[in-house]
Amino acid sequence: MQEFIKEVEKKEIGKIVQDVSLSKYTTYKVGGIAPVIIYPKNKGKLVSLLKLIRKYDLKYKILGNGSNLLFSDQTYDGVLIKLDCFDTMTFVRNKVICGAGVSLMKVAKEAVKRGLCGLEFASGIPGTIGGAIYMNAGAYNSDMGYIVQSVTVVTDDLRIITLTNKEMDFHYRTSFLQSHENYICLEAVLKLAKGDKKELDAIVKERRARRMESQPLEYPSAGSVFRNPDGMYAGKLIEDIGLKGKRKGGAEVSLKHANFIVNKNRASAKDIHDLILYVQDKVYEHYGIKLKIEQEFVNWEKETCQKSSKRKK
Repeated sequence: MQEFIKEVEKKEIGKIVQDVSLSKYTTYKVGGIAPVIIYPKNKGKLVSLLKLIRKYDLKYKILGNGSNLLFSDQTYDGVLIKLDCFDTMTFVRNKVICGAGVSLMKVAKEAVKRGLCGLEFASGIPGTIGGAIYMNAGAYNSDMGYIVQSVTVVTDDLRIITLTNKEMDFHYRTSFLQSHENYICLEAVLKLAKGDKKELDAIVKERRARRMESQPLEYPSAGSVFRNPDGMYAGKLIEDIGLKGKRKGGAEVSLKHANFIVNKNRASAKDIHDLILYVQDKVYEHYGIKLKIEQEFVNWEKETCQKSSKRKK
């Protein structure tokens, strides 16, 4: 790893941060140590970084705002890349061209300020543009798939190309990028529409009040844990079998909203992980419905291997 870092420094790829706790980079406020996080300066530097990662045969992951991830408590044995320098946001009439590292909430706020509608659903989603496109983030019966015109990506063979909305294959909480994990979102063009600024302000204000009332924003979490099954609400399924307030260690099924698991009292990543799986199992036992986990588990391979080993013994 140190030889790799020396080459990154030599090529002046961008800022390097070493040996940091992932609890500082995730909204759950948990996770093990990251040996290195690198902030490439631009697209060219990112491609150079990816070439070096391949040269040294290292695993890597793009890390946005850490709002939909659950890292394990183990050390992450690889390179984390943050695209914070990809933070441009340019409005051209009813379109906005934004870098993958820009805050989704920031873009939504600016759009409303300009009287452009289409992004009101995103005013409370704490992710980056890149993460939102990857997950096809959404709320209030809308999502990124409705407004993305095109996405510029790095491909698995390190070419920079642009994909259309159709090619992005957006569906409920999924996109083309999830089935092509070596593709990286660099930039997106969002197509909005003219709206009434006062009406948009009122919608955002009303939804903010609703979130404050119904979501446990006072504790670290990563938003909704499970996707809603067709015609149902995951939170209601969980609540109706009495799991609100259920705890494992410092993790708790929120008393405000059963589809949120919160870091109530210095939870470990394992506390949260085990509680998520417990809820999933209990819902399946009761309803015969296997809830799909919306959050991504990262670096749990060792934990899984250890459990398998214990079962074999």
